Amino acid sequence: MELTYLEHFVAVADAGSMARAAQRLHVSQPALSRQIRELERFLGVQLFDRIGRRLVLATDGREMLARSRHLLAEVESFRERAAALGGGHGGVLRVGAAPQFLEAGMPRVLALYRRQHPEVDVKLVEHGGDGLIRGVEHGELHLAIGPMRGLEPLDSVPLYPLRVLAVMPRRHRLAARRTLSVVDVLRQTLLLLAPGFHTRELFDDACRGAPIEPRVLLESRSPQSLIALAAAGHGVAIVPSVVALNRPGIAVAGLVRNGRPLGTWARAVWDPRRHFPPYAQSFLRVLVEYTRRSYPGHRLRLTREVRRPVDAAAQTFGRR
Repeated sequence: MELTYLEHFVAVADAGSMARAAQRLHVSQPALSRQIRELERFLGVQLFDRIGRRLVLATDGREMLARSRHLLAEVESFRERAAALGGGHGGVLRVGAAPQFLEAGMPRVLALYRRQHPEVDVKLVEHGGDGLIRGVEHGELHLAIGPMRGLEPLDSVPLYPLRVLAVMPRRHRLAARRTLSVVDVLRQTLLLLAPGFHTRELFDDACRGAPIEPRVLLESRSPQSLIALAAAGHGVAIVPSVVALNRPGIAVAGLVRNGRPLGTWARAVWDPRRHFPPYAQSFLRVLVEYTRRSYPGHRLRLTREVRRPVDAAAQTFGRR
């Protein structure tokens, strides 16, 4: 069995369609279909259920997909380690990040890194916290950037603070307040990020046990949509400090819980059990150095009130 067959199996599973996968892989659809059938015969399992024109992972296919991802990641790690032993400097660096950092921080970090390592092929992946962790655990990402928790046994270093903010029109009766408690905003009509966002998780945790049931007008995956509605007077938007807040006519307050700023720190995360190539270590150093000077939301003084966690890993990269 050739590794290419596993790579193509993963591509079909990710695309959800033989035609889309063939287009992405630059192969013909008949050739790709033939490879999947040959792989099924070799493994002795059915990888996909064919429902009309749709391909759905079969029960055995789901297990084989996880094992295929693991095997391909190990092969890539093996190649990277061999290249490092042979003195090679080039390679493929796979970095995942939350969308806000891709917009506000990654352009500058990538420019700084490419000046030092023009020979490295950087691949970027956009994902939320859980997806980023899975990518690192499965070996699909060398490094992930974003607000994450539950990281054991992964290693991480804190990069920059993230504050949960309340955004409202300047004419709102709470607009003069610099900080607001969770109970304060629960009395308002709320505009919230959809479940799955780390900011939403922080807010939901802070609301547990509150005597007021929230009134939610909208749950959205777009922070800017929430801010636009808040600016028009339709509620109070609960958003992270990494979003752009340059819309005129809005007021911003930091949320507090039990008198402390409601927030966390975004992190860079990697798996110490896997080979971490030198060019990935260099990217991490560039990233850490950059976020010492600038990061999404660094101009907002409210973010600086979120206490920095004390991490042993931070000493390694000169943050303390």
